Amino acid sequence: MAKLTSFSKLLIAILVVTAIFFGGKYLFNNTEFGKKMIEESAQNGTANDTKSDSDPNTINVGVVTWGGYAGGQYFNEGFKANTQSRFYKDYGFKVDFKVLDDFEASRAAFKNGDVQLLWCTVDALPTEMAALQAFDPRIVFQADWSRGGDAVVVRRGITSVADLKGKKVAVAELTPSHSFLIWLLEAAGMKPSDIEIVKQPSAIDAAQVFKSQQVDAAVVWSPDDELCVQAVPGSKILESTRSASNIIADAFIAKGSWLEKNRDKANKLYEGWMKGAAEINASDANKRKAAKILSENFDGVSEDAALKSIENVRLCTHGDNLNFFGMNPDYKGVTGENLYNRMSNTYQQLGYIEGKVPSWRLAINTEAIKAATALTSATGQAAEGQKQFSVASESARTKDAIATKRVSISFRSGEFQLDENAKYIIDKEFVDIAKAFSNARIRIEGNRYLQYA
Repeated sequence: MAKLTSFSKLLIAILVVTAIFFGGKYLFNNTEFGKKMIEESAQNGTANDTKSDSDPNTINVGVVTWGGYAGGQYFNEGFKANTQSRFYKDYGFKVDFKVLDDFEASRAAFKNGDVQLLWCTVDALPTEMAALQAFDPRIVFQADWSRGGDAVVVRRGITSVADLKGKKVAVAELTPSHSFLIWLLEAAGMKPSDIEIVKQPSAIDAAQVFKSQQVDAAVVWSPDDELCVQAVPGSKILESTRSASNIIADAFIAKGSWLEKNRDKANKLYEGWMKGAAEINASDANKRKAAKILSENFDGVSEDAALKSIENVRLCTHGDNLNFFGMNPDYKGVTGENLYNRMSNTYQQLGYIEGKVPSWRLAINTEAIKAATALTSATGQAAEGQKQFSVASESARTKDAIATKRVSISFRSGEFQLDENAKYIIDKEFVDIAKAFSNARIRIEGNRYLQYA
C-alpha cells in the first residue's frame, strides 16, 4: 500500500487551503449569498464604529473641499492627527480630517468605520436617511451656513429666475445645489418641472458643462462661480447663498452607537471646534491662518481662494447651534427642524424619497451642545445677529427683482385690513421664503382688481 510522504502531505494541505481561499473569495464576490453576507457585515454598526486597526484615541472626520469646516481644522493645527493639535493638548485625543469629495466614497467610509464623523447638509440629508438607516446616523452639530459658497450662474440675456423657464439648468441632484435651486424656483412661484434639469454628478461637473456652453445656467460652488463668469462672455451670477442665507446648513453626522461609547470625546470635539470657529470669526489674522491650513490640504486651492471660501460661509458658534437645534425659545429664524422637515416633504413630493423619513428628533443627538454650558457666556460664542437694513434708496425701490412670487388675497368691500384667512395665505406662501432669503431685500407690491358682475 502506498504511503504519503511528508512532502506529499504538505502539498495536499497547501492545495486544500488554496481551494478554500479561492472558493471563499468566489463565494463572497460572485454570488448573491456572498454579497448579502458582506452587506450585513458592513451594516453591523457596533462592529464598525471604529476600524480595529485604527488608533482608538483618534477621531477621523470626513470632509469635502469647503471652507465651512475651518473651525475644527484651525483648532487641530492642520488636517492630520498631530500632537500640536489643541484637541490633543487640551483634551487628550487626536483628530484626523480626511478629504472625501466623492459622495459615494464618503458614505462608504462612514459605513465601514473609516470615519466617525461625516459631512452632510441638513437640507439634503433626508434623501439619504433610508440608505443610512442601519447605521443610526445622528446630526451632532452645525458647522456653518453657506453665505455665497453656492451660486446660480446664467448666460447672457437671463436676468431673473422667471427667465429660466424652459431653459437647461445643470445641477447635481440631491445635493445642496439641488436644494438651493428648488428654493430659488419657489421664490419665483415656479416648480422644477418649469425648467429642463440637466443632471450632473457634482457641482464641479455642473460648472464644466456651463463653461462649455451646453446649458443656459448651472448651480455651482465657489470659486467656480467666478471662473464660470470669466469663461463665458456675458454670463453672470444670478443669485447666491449670500442673499439666500438660511438654506444650506452644513453639519456632521455620527453613528448613534459611536456616540454612546464616546460621549466625552464627542462633547470635547464640539467644544474645541466652537472655540476655533469663534477665534476665526473674531480675527483676520486667525482667518488667514485657517486659510493657509486649508490651502495646504486642498489640491489646487490657493491661499487666497481658501480665504474666500471661508468668507463665503458663516462659521457657526455655540449660540448658532442653540438656535439651530431649537434650544433658544426666543429665536424666530430658520431652525434645523424647519429645514429638515420642509425638504423631506419637498423631495418626497418630487419623487426622490420612497418610504418614511425619520423624524427630526430621531435624526439628532444634542448631548454635546447641551454639555457645553461653559460656552454659553464665552467670548465670541454669541449667535449671529439679524441683518440690519438701511432705508432703501430710490434705485433699490425700483430695481428689477430677481424673483417675484404672486400671491392673491381678498378684502371685503370698503376694508383694507387682512382677515385671518389672508394672513394664513401669506404665512403659508411667503414667510418661509422670507426667512430663507433673510439677507435679501424684499419688496411688497399690491394691485387692486375690480370685478363686475
